[in-house]
Amino acid sequence: MSVDRIVFGIDLGGTHVKGLALAADGRVLADESLPTQDRGDLLWRRQVEALFATLQRRFPTVSAVGLGAPGLASRDERAIRSMPGRLQGLENLVWSDVLKVPTVVLNDAHAALLGEAWLGAARGVENALLLTLGTGVGGAALVDGKLLRGHLGRAGHLGHLSLNPDGPADIVGTPGSLEDAIGDCTVAQRTQGRFATTHELVAAATAGDAFAQDVWHRSVRALAAALASLINILDPHTIVIGGGIAAAGEALFGPLRATLDSMEWRIGDFRVALVPAQLGSRAGAFGAAYRALQISSSP
Repeated sequence: MSVDRIVFGIDLGGTHVKGLALAADGRVLADESLPTQDRGDLLWRRQVEALFATLQRRFPTVSAVGLGAPGLASRDERAIRSMPGRLQGLENLVWSDVLKVPTVVLNDAHAALLGEAWLGAARGVENALLLTLGTGVGGAALVDGKLLRGHLGRAGHLGHLSLNPDGPADIVGTPGSLEDAIGDCTVAQRTQGRFATTHELVAAATAGDAFAQDVWHRSVRALAAALASLINILDPHTIVIGGGIAAAGEALFGPLRATLDSMEWRIGDFRVALVPAQLGSRAGAFGAAYRALQISSSP
């Protein structure tokens, strides 16, 4: 098989570092994963370097690397500018100097949306949103074909949209946020300690538990209200929902679509496409590789 140009996409997550070697047409040439080992020291960095070395031994002619990670990427896309509380040593680490290959760095949710827009659920779409529903709520926006980054790189933190100005502050100080309304981080609080995870909550609701059904209904309604607001602000064609909570399938998408029917401002016959993510846990690696392809083809 002839391959003209090879790039690597690396997704630095909380539990695993995932890496792909890709051809320019998106073909997967290699797929590697290692545990992140974020223990408060620099072992996580050595895990990234080990994964990169494994890929490079197979493909020494790699032309560029894309690396997605939590936090705010610097304007020059050389490092993560801000990531407090996790991955000690990540902030301001210039990955091109570490890996000795041209490396572009981007936020992990931004990378996931680029992956879904390139090869996944938002393929061919110029205006799209991605929300990842898990412990927290991450997000990203594609506007007129361009990733929305904003002044400081904060754009896309959709989980910190305020739904209740009188609600408690979330981890960034936003009162009554979407993240606290549906993220796993508040399930115990929202269920008075009866459930520890959204998976448990949805299972109970599906089995007919009236209390669980009420909590889940209010959580989905909060998500629908946030999506209706984002639709009015950013006018997307497609909204992609990913993350662990999206694994609930129709238990999430059924009531979410039904609730949006009463909230979405619809022009003519158009309704925003609400779709599950397609690339799973590799979306960030695909998106990071796509960004690497862009920089490697620049003059």
